[in-house]
Amino acid sequence: MTNNLGAYITHDNVTLSPTTAGPLSGLTFAAKDLYDIAGHVTGAGSPDWLASHGPATATASAVSNLLAAGADMTAKAQTDEMAFSITGQNAHYGTPRNVNAPGRIPGGSSSGSAAAVAGGLVDFALGSDTGGSVRMPAGFCGIHGIRTTQDRIPVDGVHPLAPCFDTIGWFARGGELMQKVGRVLLPDYQNPAAGTACPSRLLLAQDCFELLEGSTATGLAGAVDVVAGQFQAREAVRISPDGPDKWMPHFRTLQMADIWRAHGAWIERAKPSFGPGVAERFAACAAITPDMVAESSQVRETVRRRMRELLGGDGVLCLPTAPGIAPLCETPEAALDDFRWRAMGLTCIAGLSGCPQINLPLASLDGCPLGLSLLATPGRDEVLLRLAAAIAP
Repeated sequence: MTNNLGAYITHDNVTLSPTTAGPLSGLTFAAKDLYDIAGHVTGAGSPDWLASHGPATATASAVSNLLAAGADMTAKAQTDEMAFSITGQNAHYGTPRNVNAPGRIPGGSSSGSAAAVAGGLVDFALGSDTGGSVRMPAGFCGIHGIRTTQDRIPVDGVHPLAPCFDTIGWFARGGELMQKVGRVLLPDYQNPAAGTACPSRLLLAQDCFELLEGSTATGLAGAVDVVAGQFQAREAVRISPDGPDKWMPHFRTLQMADIWRAHGAWIERAKPSFGPGVAERFAACAAITPDMVAESSQVRETVRRRMRELLGGDGVLCLPTAPGIAPLCETPEAALDDFRWRAMGLTCIAGLSGCPQINLPLASLDGCPLGLSLLATPGRDEVLLRLAAAIAP
C-alpha cells in the first residue's frame, strides 16, 4: 500500500471487508493501532509492546459495528507510543504528515487516523481520546473529530491508556459524515433519553479563551459568530473561578495513576525502551500516591457538578480546541512539553466532566487550521453531531 503520509503502520497490513451492506456502504475507514483485530497483534505505537504480545483473539466491537454497517477498513493507523502523547511524534515510527499544516505536527495520539482523513486516504477514521488524542489532531489537521461521552461507547478490544478517561472517537472531513458514523457507533442514537433536544444557549468559555496565545482568539472570532448563528442566545461565562488550567494537574494525577495500574506491571517486567518524553511521563506515573488520587478525585466531582449546573439541559459550551496552531515538527521537546501542559488546561475539562466534545474546522491562522470546539452535557453527543452537520457539512 502506498503510504506517502506516514499515516499507517508498516509492520502489518490489515484490511477488512464489510460483513453486510448498510448505511456506510462504499465508505472506507482506518482504525488507530489500539483497536484489536482478530489474528493481528495490536502494536500500540510501541515496538516493545508489539514484540511482547500475541495476536488478538477478537475484533473490537467498534470496528465490527462499522463493518456491519457496510464500511471497508483499509488500514491500521499510526499512534503515538502507547498513546501517551498529544503531539503525533513517535520516536520509533516517525511522524505522520499534516497536509493542511506542512512542516507542523499532526497532533496525537490518534496521529495516523487524523493524517489519513485530512490527506484523503480514507473517508473517516477511528481514534481514541484520553487527554485530547482526538480533539488535538482534529484541530491541528483541520478536520472534524469527536470525543464521545465517557463510557457511552464500549471500549472492548481497545488498548487502554487510562481507562478512567479513555473514550472512542472518530474523524471525518465533513460534519454530515461525522453524524452518519455516530448513528452507527453511538448506542441508542436519537433516543430521547440521550438528550437530543436542540440547544438554545451558546456559552462562550471566557476563561478558556483567555488561555490562548498571541492572536489565536482573534483568529477564532469569526468561527464563534458562525456557531452562534445556530443558537437563540449567546452568553459569556467563566467555567472555573480559578481558571480551567488549575484543574489540569488533577486530571493528570488521576490519568497517571490509572496508566500505572494498566501498564506498570508490564513496564517493570519488560523494561521497554520508550522515546523521549514518553519515558519521563511513565516514570512520573509510578510516583502518584493514594493521597494525591483522593484529593484529585474530589476535584473531579466538583468539576462534574459545575459542568452539569452550567450546561443544564439546553446549553452548549464553546471553547478553543488548543492554545494555538500546530507547533513546528522541529520544536524542542521542552517547548512541546510547555504547549502540552497549556493544551491540557483546555482538554481536561471534558476528561474530568465526562462530557462529549467535538472539534469544528472553521478557522485558520497563518495559513494553518485553528480548532474551535463545542462541549455538551454527557449523553448529548447527538446534539454536537447535528450542530457539526449544520455548520460545516
